[in-house]
Amino acid sequence: VQLQASGGGLVQAGGSLRLSCAISTPTYRSYAMGWFRQAPGKEREFVTAVSRTGGFIYYADSVKGRFTMSRGHDKKTVSLQMNSLKPEDTAVYYCAAGASTITSMIRSADGYDYWGQGTLVTVSS
Repeated sequence: VQLQASGGGLVQAGGSLRLSCAISTPTYRSYAMGWFRQAPGKEREFVTAVSRTGGFIYYADSVKGRFTMSRGHDKKTVSLQMNSLKPEDTAVYYCAAGASTITSMIRSADGYDYWGQGTLVTVSS
């Protein structure tokens, strides 16, 4: 399973960015997909995730109302639309794929088996 993330960059506070992640495996329908982020000196944290079917989407409280995750009709790609960005959103963002269907696992890095390379998002104040 390979994950290819793209779309990071530098933006001013209040601006928007869109991240994308493509999963490469014939069994892509078997995986929930999530976004996590890691800021310098901090642990990796959950941002958002979508279930295998795309029917359930989960958000961290810190991004709820500002970030929107979606899964493409082909189920092979996910996008993360980030609006009203804040300096504290600055981090390396990772997409991940995992086979769990348990909500608590989908919201945890422990629930993911495959990780993309990470893309840097920098929000200036």
